[in-house]
Amino acid sequence: MFPFVRLAKEMVKARRQLPLGLTDLHVTQHRVWPWDLDGFMELNNGRALTLYDLGRLGLGQRAGLIDVLRANRWGLTMAGSSVRYRRRLHAFQKFEVRSRAVCWDDKFTYLEQSMWKPDGECASHVLYRSAVTDKNGIVPPHKVLEAMNQDPTSPPIPGWIAAWIKAEAQRPWPPMQETDIPSLKSVA
Repeated sequence: MFPFVRLAKEMVKARRQLPLGLTDLHVTQHRVWPWDLDGFMELNNGRALTLYDLGRLGLGQRAGLIDVLRANRWGLTMAGSSVRYRRRLHAFQKFEVRSRAVCWDDKFTYLEQSMWKPDGECASHVLYRSAVTDKNGIVPPHKVLEAMNQDPTSPPIPGWIAAWIKAEAQRPWPPMQETDIPSLKSVA
C-alpha cells in the first residue's frame, strides 16, 4: 500500500520550507518501519522506490512544480529508472533521501536520488527519466520551467547520464516476446 500518511507529512513539511530551484538539493529524513521490510528483514527494494517518490514530490512542491501541474492540468510520469543498491537498511534504521533534478532534454527531465545512512554511507542511488504530460502527450521541459518561472536552459548533461540515455535508446520496445527469442524457440 502507498504510504499516504508519510506523503501528507512530507508535503506539509515541504510547503513550510524555503523554495528551491529544480536542480537544488532537497533532503528528507526517514525511518525504516516494519511494514517496509522484505523477507530478509531489510528495506524492500520496491518500498525504496516508493520512498524515493516522497523525496521527488517534496522537491516538486518546493520548486513550484506541483502548483504548476495543478494550474495547467498536467500530469507527471516516470519514463525510466536505473537503480544501484549497495548497502542494506534495516528495521527502525534512520536514513535520509537526497533528491534533485540534474538536467533535461527536449522531452525528459533526469533526476537523481540517493539514500544515506547516518554514518555517511550511501545505501542506494537512482536515476530517473521523468516527463510532464497533458492530453496531447509530453510537455517539453522548457515549457514547464517557463511556467515555473525558472531558467529553461538545462545544465550540461553529465557523461554518465548521456551514456544511460544512449543505452536506453538501443533497448527494444516493445520488449521481445518469448516466441521472438531464438533460444526459447529451440526449447519449445
